[in-house]
Amino acid sequence: MEAIFWLVLLIVLLGIEIVTVGLTTIWFAGGCLFALGAYALGFDLVWQIIVFLIVSLILLIFTRPLAVKYINTNKLKTNYEGIIGKVVRLNEDVDNISGTGSATLNGVEWTVRTMNDKVTIKKGTIVKIIDINGVKLIVEEYKE
Repeated sequence: MEAIFWLVLLIVLLGIEIVTVGLTTIWFAGGCLFALGAYALGFDLVWQIIVFLIVSLILLIFTRPLAVKYINTNKLKTNYEGIIGKVVRLNEDVDNISGTGSATLNGVEWTVRTMNDKVTIKKGTIVKIIDINGVKLIVEEYKE
């Protein structure tokens, strides 16, 4: 009966891992495999559970950081991430209190704001995009 439990749990955990593809349950599936091995060696249920917990914890602590570091390293920047760090020229004075400020980036006109409401930037100034808040570019004056 214990072997069936470990096999079913292993299959369920692997199924969840396949569906989520987020390295969430694979560590516990490894623990199930070792617990199944403990069953095959004749250990009772308490020792099987201990083996499951210890192996799962060891896999989680020691291999997860390596897996996260080396899996999905070729992260492609989306439009949002690709805009941050770009430099643009202002079409209009930026004043957070007055609600003014715009710039054109890649042929699209954006509303522009600064991080600090006390800072204003004049039209024609070159600014660097440091963040995006909703549909507004958050900028600071560009200094080479």
